[in-house]
Amino acid sequence: MATVLVFIDNPGDELQKGNLELLTLAAAAGEPAVAFNGTLSDGVKETFAEYGVTTIYRPSAADLDEYLVGPKAGYLAAVVGQAAPSAVLIDNTFEGKEIAARLGIKIGSGVVTDVIALAGNGAELTATKSVLAGAYTVEAKVSTGIPIMTVKPNSVPAAAAGPASAPEETTVEVASGADGTAAKITGREEKPASGRPALTDARVIVSGGRGTGGDFTPIEKLADALGGAVGASRAATDAGWIEHSAQVGQTGKTVSPQLYISAGISGAIQQKAGMQTSKVIIAVNKDEDSPVFEIADFGIVGDLFEVLPQATEEILKRRS
Repeated sequence: MATVLVFIDNPGDELQKGNLELLTLAAAAGEPAVAFNGTLSDGVKETFAEYGVTTIYRPSAADLDEYLVGPKAGYLAAVVGQAAPSAVLIDNTFEGKEIAARLGIKIGSGVVTDVIALAGNGAELTATKSVLAGAYTVEAKVSTGIPIMTVKPNSVPAAAAGPASAPEETTVEVASGADGTAAKITGREEKPASGRPALTDARVIVSGGRGTGGDFTPIEKLADALGGAVGASRAATDAGWIEHSAQVGQTGKTVSPQLYISAGISGAIQQKAGMQTSKVIIAVNKDEDSPVFEIADFGIVGDLFEVLPQATEEILKRRS
């Protein structure tokens, strides 16, 4: 059976939902193997076994995280050279897309981004992806080299392959990032923990925009009541009302949750590009002609400062 390589970068003590989805897709298309970067815990190794991973590749260099993505792409290229996979799957983050692009150049292969479904296997792997700001979906196939795909989160339910033996660990010789060709990270600032799920992994997202006037309190309270994440439009992040990591849209993060609640956001095409593949979209806006209602499954014409608190109160009442 052909090997499908999954790149997993610093998942922490347990694999993230997006990691498990990539492993599920890999198992459906072939035999999963992992190019791993970071600290490999016993729990993560056990999960790899549950998802059918046969081999875990690890870099010989210990300083990849001290640099931007260049050395990671070099490491992944070395793994591809050793493992000879039929396809490579990477998450659809900004960093994941850049690694995929650099990898494609290094090994002379085509890259497909924004993938929401996969069919077939090996060199015949066909991807379904969203294009033109999510207005259409198309089927794409790599015609040169090994298919490299970046997959949007929440595209497939994560499913373990069943009991399996522990995967083998293999060290891959890679150059250190200190060779002078990569940008070095000179400092990091720890982000305060919010207790909410990561935006790209969340099953529920409540997003606010210009209509909040800078007050995200009702957005945050509803998100917490639903166990979801908080998102925002570019207008809100540019105004400094919320950090840029919360931005959803063409120049922000692409999400595909089970439920997306848009409050006080007009729904311009740039915003649609980041959330249009959500399973259910609920829009709250005072302007009944707002473009967001064109893609919403349910729409409420009203003031978010009246609608959202009522929804939050009712949710908490029913839960108690």
